[in-house]
Amino acid sequence: MRLITGRVAARLPALALLLLGLWGMLAPAAFAQTQDDNILPVTEAYKLSADAGTPGTLKLHWVIAQDYYLYRGRMKFTAGPGITLGEAQLPTGEKHVDPYLGPVETYHHAVDASIPYTVAPGTTHLVLSVRYQGCHEVEPKICYPPHTEQLDLPLPASASAPAADKTLGGALQQLGGNGNDASSEPLPQEQAFRFSALAQDAHHLLLRWTMPKDYYVYRDHIALKLKDAGDLKLGTPAWPAGGVQHQDAQLGTVTVYFGDLALPVAIEGDTAGRKQVTLEASFLGCKDNGVCYPLMTRDAAIDLAGGAAAEGTAVPGAPTGPLQTSLLAALLLALGGGLVLNLMPCVLPVLSLKAVSLLEGGENPAQRRRHALAYTAGVLVSFLALGVGILALRSAGHALGWGTQLQQPLLVALLACVIFALGLSMSGVVQFGASLGNVGNTLASRSGTAGDFFTGVLAVVVASPCTAPFMGSALAYAFAAPAVHALLVFLMLGIGLALPFLAIAYVPALARWLPKPGRWMETLKQVLAFPMYLTTAWLAWVLTNQRGADAVGLLLVALVLLALVLWWFERSRGRSPLHHVLTALLVVLTAAPLYLLAQLPAMANTTTAQAGTVAYSPAKLAELRAANTPVFVDMTADWCITCKANEHAVLDGDAFHAALKRDGAIYMKGDWTNEDPAITAFLQHYHSPGVPLYVVFPKGGGEGKQLPTVLTAALVEQALDEAAR
Repeated sequence: MRLITGRVAARLPALALLLLGLWGMLAPAAFAQTQDDNILPVTEAYKLSADAGTPGTLKLHWVIAQDYYLYRGRMKFTAGPGITLGEAQLPTGEKHVDPYLGPVETYHHAVDASIPYTVAPGTTHLVLSVRYQGCHEVEPKICYPPHTEQLDLPLPASASAPAADKTLGGALQQLGGNGNDASSEPLPQEQAFRFSALAQDAHHLLLRWTMPKDYYVYRDHIALKLKDAGDLKLGTPAWPAGGVQHQDAQLGTVTVYFGDLALPVAIEGDTAGRKQVTLEASFLGCKDNGVCYPLMTRDAAIDLAGGAAAEGTAVPGAPTGPLQTSLLAALLLALGGGLVLNLMPCVLPVLSLKAVSLLEGGENPAQRRRHALAYTAGVLVSFLALGVGILALRSAGHALGWGTQLQQPLLVALLACVIFALGLSMSGVVQFGASLGNVGNTLASRSGTAGDFFTGVLAVVVASPCTAPFMGSALAYAFAAPAVHALLVFLMLGIGLALPFLAIAYVPALARWLPKPGRWMETLKQVLAFPMYLTTAWLAWVLTNQRGADAVGLLLVALVLLALVLWWFERSRGRSPLHHVLTALLVVLTAAPLYLLAQLPAMANTTTAQAGTVAYSPAKLAELRAANTPVFVDMTADWCITCKANEHAVLDGDAFHAALKRDGAIYMKGDWTNEDPAITAFLQHYHSPGVPLYVVFPKGGGEGKQLPTVLTAALVEQALDEAAR
């Protein structure tokens, strides 16, 4: 029995292709009779090798014999136990139209595939089935049946570690010294990119970047200048031939240098009488398949007499991010952002608690000040703790930004329970403090200080999904600045959030605007409970998109049990200790559904199901940019209130979609509701502290234009029109 000839397999009708798998069982016998035609065995025609040395990425390489080719569309990858595969990254093949199969892509000579993967705890081997199919394109023309190879590769230590380092708990454990092998973590920038410069003579400098394996710098993002050099200036650098063409998801095809870059550059002008010049070098660099660093700036004092190489030092106090914002400007932006944050819908429900406490203060200035100071302390301590945590985790190589704590479903559920409990308290089901009905006792009581502090903490937690105007620039500065400057920015955000209440407490003219306390306040308190319930409903909706309907069901069970606990707690006041034991048992019972919720798997990204959008992936973005298509990239999350406000006001409107159609642009959407390394890398590339992030890529290539976090229709349409020119 001969193999199917004349490229029949590539031109079979659909019904015949269904039988191809069955025929493959007879392939060995059929293939044995083709040796006289000099047809290679399938594993020699297509030599497959695999490399799992890079944690999180499997690299496959086929060497394709002369006169043979592989079909791009016939490749399939199936993971074994403990491995979850991402979308395979394959290059564009040679395109042609087959009469039966329609448009196809084929590979000749060689092809590489890159497949991201995640590992379940305890997995030590990457087991994978690789299926492919190809043909011999000259006489005798044959097509092989689909062929499957089984791979069993040991995982690198950092990929097969029993604890995943993407979780907050894993990150904290690693910071505490109990983490796993951190060899795959990014190095500090001073170690990853060593810069030095020396003078070969008075007019010629040699600059050198030395990097460990897998680190690189961008050729076209190196900027050089002489500082305080009078009429001297630098000539055009003489770029060496060792640059590598690299496909960057945001910049397209770029030239990068790995390992070592020695760059000659001339000094133009009269150097007579000069013994030294100071060179400033700014550059961008990344770790391959890892994070990209903020803009780095180094100074080197160079001896023109030809002394030893001068090591580059980081410019003191210079922002390392792209904004080049001064500390004073960042602090002012943070103060303004914190003030505006009081008006954002995610904060308003919690601020109702603060409003009640201020009204409780009535005409007692000392009481108002105590309320305001305790609330401010809670806000500042929380912002400081948030800043310290984010900076510590980011310095350890973990991607953590503004609002990312709400990527953790258990925290979302706990926050929903806390908000729900506060709502029940305001509705009168349970009393956590003195009753508003007895205003006199309230004014005399000092027991509300802890509650005011807790209200400040809660305000910061629920504020994190919101990004007010001015906050984006301030946070971007904070994430790129020295640690002390960054913490000052976080504290200034807190001062802005607390400032209205401090003003009311300490400015008598403002305090006089407060209404007189009375029994009407009990009704106000009960009315303000309903925003709390709406906030709980919103958090339940976020859980739906993170873990599905099962998560919402478990949350509802937990909320019912929590209501039971609070009801029983209120009825047990002043009763025997046995009642308190039952209360403790009910609390444990309430925690059970939350534990089950934390075990649920993440929901798949559903962005592609939305009409008029394309789901974000680095490969798809690079493909669209290579085709000279303008692209509007929207990085969003379900827990991001600012994102949803922009969608309602601008991105879901007819005017926006008409502008996309007019300019031939694509709307690409990335969903960061759950952790997504590809989206995190995109945010890091643009030094964004979190979502929303909007970038418009022009059709002619080049860097994308980053838009403000708060959009207007006119601003978006102008950016699209510019990108289409």
